[in-house]
Amino acid sequence: MFNENWVGLAIFAGLLGLLLHQTGLCAIAVFVLTAAAAGRLWNRYSLRNVEYVRTLSEKRAFLGETVDVTLQITNRKLLPVPWLQIDDEYHLPLTVLSGDTRLSSKAGIGLLSAMMSLRWFERVRWHYRLRCSSRGVYSFGPTHFQSGDPFGLFECQTSQRTLDWLIVYPEVKPIQSLTLPPKEPFGEVKARQRIFEDPTRAIGIRDYQSEDAFRRIHWKATARRQRLQVKVFEPTTTFQLVIFLNMATMPRHWQGTIPELLERAISVAASIANHAVEKRFQVGLLANGCWPQSDQPLKVLPSRSSEQLTRILEALAAVSAVPTVAIETLLNVESTRLPWGATLVVVTGVVTEELLAIMSRLQAAGRRLVLVRLGAQPLPFKVPGITVHRVVDLDTAFGLETKCVP
Repeated sequence: MFNENWVGLAIFAGLLGLLLHQTGLCAIAVFVLTAAAAGRLWNRYSLRNVEYVRTLSEKRAFLGETVDVTLQITNRKLLPVPWLQIDDEYHLPLTVLSGDTRLSSKAGIGLLSAMMSLRWFERVRWHYRLRCSSRGVYSFGPTHFQSGDPFGLFECQTSQRTLDWLIVYPEVKPIQSLTLPPKEPFGEVKARQRIFEDPTRAIGIRDYQSEDAFRRIHWKATARRQRLQVKVFEPTTTFQLVIFLNMATMPRHWQGTIPELLERAISVAASIANHAVEKRFQVGLLANGCWPQSDQPLKVLPSRSSEQLTRILEALAAVSAVPTVAIETLLNVESTRLPWGATLVVVTGVVTEELLAIMSRLQAAGRRLVLVRLGAQPLPFKVPGITVHRVVDLDTAFGLETKCVP
């Protein structure tokens, strides 16, 4: 900001020049006061009608890809902008390959920086190229502007809160092979129902029968008709795959996390989802992490929608690295809400006795389960009837070593 002492000094010099009849001193005082008045007026209008636009070449990208960012500033008035400093915030996990940047006072934030002057009705564009070095959901902005008068006496600042978002998906590799349990979870035992029903899709009600489960009762309809009514669910014969992702990489959460192992587990989950979509399965995702700025668990219900893979990849890009609940608790609670014929695939970087115990209990109850583990550590104990895959890292694909315990 302009030092107000200069105005007082100019007034004093002008009065002194009048008393001493020094025209030079009076002329200097008049010049300084005129420059101060013109500078203040110029400074007031310097950032008015200045339009700033940020454009991303892609709003979604995969790990390792590059994205071009184009910044455009336009002076939409007759008054020139003698100097303009622009600082646009971005997240440091994005690597800038070309363009001027500087660090911000905020942790983990960098600034796409530019210094320029603008003539009347002039438009300027400049470009940055960024590499997506880490999965995540990244914002660009807010943008900070600083300008002033041409004499350097006054400065003004403002900010534009417009945000643009870039979603960086985790790495997706081809799955060489994925062995799944047979579609008949009860083997050769004849079941009462010839097809499975989807408990998430009720299509009507009917009278209660002795073999109906208690949880199928529709209480509102029962009260209305004055006799027991049960829900009728939509039948489904589509192969369903639900991925349970464990965000923990150590046996106990307080032991910390291994970032590299976690990112590999997320990449494996994304690759399995992609493999399932290619096979035209209904696929869903649950994780014991949560959405950013939220305590809600990450959940994408099974679907064959054309947008399903995009939803899953976006969820995996955004999921927090801190587990909010134990994976065995999540598996135990959420499995009761999923269709009985769904195959539950648990992806984890660490296998605990508690996880194997709950998987064994669910398998004994008739659930179809697959364990996909990372690392070469032996299992705490055998898991009869559960298909176990161990991930083998290859350059271009994930190999899965399979072990089925009868």
